[in-house]
Amino acid sequence: MPEPNAPPSPGRSRAGRRALLRGALAGAVAAAGGSAGGSTAWAGAAVGATAAAGAVPRRGRGLVDPARISVQLYTLRAALEGEPGHDATMRALARMGYRRVELAGSTYGRTAGRLRAFYDRLGIAATSAHHGLSAGPRELAAKLADAVTLGHACLVVPMLDSAEAADWRRWAARMNAEARAARSAGLRYGYHNHAHEWTRDLGGGTTPWEVLTAELDPELVHFELDLYWAATAAVRLGEPDPEGFAIRLIRAAPQRVRQYHVKDRDPATGRMADPGRGGLDFPRIFAAHAAEEYVVENDTPDTSPLRTARAGLAFLRGPR
Repeated sequence: MPEPNAPPSPGRSRAGRRALLRGALAGAVAAAGGSAGGSTAWAGAAVGATAAAGAVPRRGRGLVDPARISVQLYTLRAALEGEPGHDATMRALARMGYRRVELAGSTYGRTAGRLRAFYDRLGIAATSAHHGLSAGPRELAAKLADAVTLGHACLVVPMLDSAEAADWRRWAARMNAEARAARSAGLRYGYHNHAHEWTRDLGGGTTPWEVLTAELDPELVHFELDLYWAATAAVRLGEPDPEGFAIRLIRAAPQRVRQYHVKDRDPATGRMADPGRGGLDFPRIFAAHAAEEYVVENDTPDTSPLRTARAGLAFLRGPR
C-alpha cells in the first residue's frame, strides 16, 4: 500500500482522493479562513511513516533513486509556450525518462482534468506544483481541487519577500492554515526558499528563516530546499563551506526538508548552472540528508531548456 501522501504513480486512481476531497475540503477550507494553529495525531503519523520510508541516495552509478527525480517546468518555460510547444516538450521529457514534473503555477491553457489525462498518456505524474498564497477561501478550494485532480502530492509556495517581520509571521500563519486544508485533501504543503531568507535583517538580527522555522508548524509544512539559493546565501554571509551551511540548516530546522531543488552554482561567477556543471558537492548534501524528491532546475539554462533537463537527469540518475 502506498505510504500516506506518497507521490502517486502516473496511473494511480483518482477516485479515493476525490472522495476524500468531497468529504473534507469544504470544512477544511472554512477552517483555514479563520484558524492559524492546531494539529492532529494523523499528521504526525503521516510524517513519521514517510520519514521512515523516504528515498535514500543510491549507491553505485547514480546519486539518487531515479523514481524520485523530477524537473521544475519553470526551467522549460521558453519551450513550453503555446500548446504545441508544451506537448512536444512534455513528450521529449517522457522520452528522456522523466516520470515526474513539478508545475510552475500553470495548467498551460487546459483544465486540470485535461492536463492530467495528457500526462497520464505520457506516463508522467505532476507530483508537485508551485502556487502562491491563496487570495481567499474560494481560491484555496479551487487550488486544492485542481491539485487533487492533477494527482499532486505537494503544493509549494515558491517565494515570499518582505523586510518586515510582521509580514513573515502573518504569512507563516496563513501557510499553516492552508497546509491544514491541504492535509485534509491528502496533500502536503511546503515552502521554497531563495537567498534572502538568511541574508535579510528584519531588525535586531532576526532573519526570515528564523521567523519561518519558529512559526511554521512542522507537522503541516515542510521545506523544498533550493540548494543554489542556500549556497548563494552562504557565500553572501561569508560562510566558507556552502554545503556545510546547507547541511547545518537542514539539521537545525524543526521542519523536514522533503524536496530539493537541484540547481548548481558556478563558483567563479555565482551564476546558476546545470546540475553537475557547477561547484556544489551534491553527493555530500544528499548523503547527509535524503529527500523524497529531487527536482532538477536551472532558471537560466546553460544551453537550452531540454539540454538542462537532460543534463540534470543524467547527473542524478547516472549513466544508463
